[in-house]
Amino acid sequence: MVDLKKMQKEAMENKVKHGFNTTDIALEFCHAHEELSEAFHKFNKNEEGVAEELADVMIFLLGLCEILGFDLEKEVVGKMEKNKNREYEKKKSPDGKDVFIRIRTPEDP
Repeated sequence: MVDLKKMQKEAMENKVKHGFNTTDIALEFCHAHEELSEAFHKFNKNEEGVAEELADVMIFLLGLCEILGFDLEKEVVGKMEKNKNREYEKKKSPDGKDVFIRIRTPEDP
């Protein structure tokens, strides 16, 4: 299993080593968004490199979590557990595609 805590530290060490941004949070969000957009662009054009762009997204998320002091591994595990217990209703979008709408409950508003 991968140790995301260790990877967060490694992402930060690489940022520091190369003189990359470690303080401008908005910029880090923009970089992560940019990488996700690049992945979508390649996917949409059926080009190679989608997985590599997604890896870039993950690296930016790891670094951002390290900067902000978040334990990404803990958050992902907790969120996946939360999602397992959620209920969803399948509906149709205006163009006829299936969409899943989360049913809100008092315990999970």
